[in-house]
Amino acid sequence: MSINLFDLTGKIALVTGSTHGLGMAMAKGLGMAGATIVVNGNSSQEKIDNAVAEYAKDGIKAFGSKFNVVNETEVKEAIAAIEKEIGYIDILINNAGIIKRSPLLEMEVADFKEVIDIDLVSPFIVSKHVVKRMIERGGGKIINICSMMSELGRDSVSAYAAAKGGLKMLTRSMATEWAKYNIQTNGIGPGYFATSQTAPIRVDGHPFNDFIVSRTPAGRWGDPEDLQGAAIFLSSKASDFVNGHVVYVDGGILATIGKPSNED
Repeated sequence: MSINLFDLTGKIALVTGSTHGLGMAMAKGLGMAGATIVVNGNSSQEKIDNAVAEYAKDGIKAFGSKFNVVNETEVKEAIAAIEKEIGYIDILINNAGIIKRSPLLEMEVADFKEVIDIDLVSPFIVSKHVVKRMIERGGGKIINICSMMSELGRDSVSAYAAAKGGLKMLTRSMATEWAKYNIQTNGIGPGYFATSQTAPIRVDGHPFNDFIVSRTPAGRWGDPEDLQGAAIFLSSKASDFVNGHVVYVDGGILATIGKPSNED
């Protein structure tokens, strides 16, 4: 009898911040592997409905759930509604996040705290209310979307780096506490990806574009679909003994100290 270790048929996956971008790409990967997707966002119901329709175009069964990931009351009510109306959550991807670029000396404390709340505190809040049922049911998968900034600093993104560094350690702490319940908690650390947000700087001759392409051993920006394999792996039976790790999907940037050499 053959077993497809990566089959997610019958699983329900909640992906926060999955109405667009990398969150949608990862969620589509899970959907193509058989999972039912719960699409989350907080900007508008229309945006969620449009996203659900976009998933349906690819033959993916998806439902929308609008809630603010930093509001514990909303999170608790939304999780209860999902469990009642759709089913119990087998896979949680904490993807919702923001970045605010500002030198530390010029950054407002309120802006710093907002980044920490959304990028670090919200994964704690959402996981806290999802994991209770996972424990009761004997297992589950949690994936926290970290970053290369979980490992590196960079000018003007200190709040983001602080949050993502903290999320790496929160991931390890979740794994430490919940592994005994057959819950695997891991992270994915994306590198630099081709999205609508990076489009203005992904042109030949732009200094940052040239820097990223030359700095990345793979010699290119990542495609959003490049994240799907890691997301499926960490959501599936194939990763049942993988716990507390961050898988960096970065084209090799973190593996090298400098610009790749053209010499043999």
